[in-house]
Amino acid sequence: MAEWIDDLREVVAINSHTANKEGVDAVGRVFRRWLEELGYETEVHPRELIGDHLHFRSPRGRGERILLLGHLDTVFPPGTFEGFREDDEWVYGPGVCDMKGGNVVAVEALRQLHRHFGEIRNIDVLFVSDEETGSDDSRTLTGELARDYDTCFVFEAAGPEMNVVTGRKGIGTFEIEIEGKAAHAGTSYARGIDANLEAARKLERLVALTDLEKGTTVNVGKIEGGLGANTISPRARLLLELRYADHTERERLLEALERITAEAYVAGTRSRLSGRIQRDVMEPEPRQEELIRAMERLSGQSLPTEKRGGVSDANLVASAGTLTLDGLGPYGDGDHTDKERALKKSFEERIGLMSTVLAHHQEKGSIV
Repeated sequence: MAEWIDDLREVVAINSHTANKEGVDAVGRVFRRWLEELGYETEVHPRELIGDHLHFRSPRGRGERILLLGHLDTVFPPGTFEGFREDDEWVYGPGVCDMKGGNVVAVEALRQLHRHFGEIRNIDVLFVSDEETGSDDSRTLTGELARDYDTCFVFEAAGPEMNVVTGRKGIGTFEIEIEGKAAHAGTSYARGIDANLEAARKLERLVALTDLEKGTTVNVGKIEGGLGANTISPRARLLLELRYADHTERERLLEALERITAEAYVAGTRSRLSGRIQRDVMEPEPRQEELIRAMERLSGQSLPTEKRGGVSDANLVASAGTLTLDGLGPYGDGDHTDKERALKKSFEERIGLMSTVLAHHQEKGSIV
């Protein structure tokens, strides 16, 4: 039986919902054991309420420095979707593709390097514990560490044709709070200032910022407001998300958001904006093409590319200026559902790819 299947079974059996610190740390200890067996030194970034972030360091030498990036947490609370199973083609369970499976690919590729070279140099590993909830805690750590590396490989799931990911949209979440003035809707209608009406007019202008041809979407996902049917609404709230495919669109959206918030479409209302960009856009760049061509030559595999609307920690590393490729884990589907699965043969393919590419780096000091 392939060693990676046993490894995957072990970590999938441990619930590592982001809020389950005990479980996330238990998964981290398993990966720590495996990587320390390969000569890695572990730097623990302890956290009180979430799992600890783990940075595994290899000895330094000449040549380019590579970071392998993954996350330890999953989206499934204890008792909701648990256990591991397999059939002839697929493995099933929480995290088999998102992304315990990707982490296992990275570890198995490193094992193969260790068997061949005896010592691994200039290839480090970072596993964070809160990616599934937006990396609110780990984003600063990831961004700071990324600047120390020339290249980062991220082991989120591959695309359906074993695609690697060269671009991901940026994402921001914002809230607009609107203050109006309450009044009796029957006896004092004209004395009221309708916050709900202001929210409706802002909503129309916000959604109009969407430009599907440019990959830009604005979604007002939640609206709250008012006290009751007989009261002019004194307050309302809009919760919205921005997604965009390039930096020009980010600037357009942020400027428009400020403008729409500041303008009172219903006289007398006042509005306040809060929120931020969670992960900035990862835009495709020429250096990625050069790296992919080199990986294809070394492995004999074709590596089709894709851009995704979803985000990952690849956004954070790319924003730090590090050359980044994502989607280097196995192919799977059903992630974030109880149908999550990953294709067995895609593990073998990705392990073969990464062990070949990283072995060349160990020999030559670079990939390209």
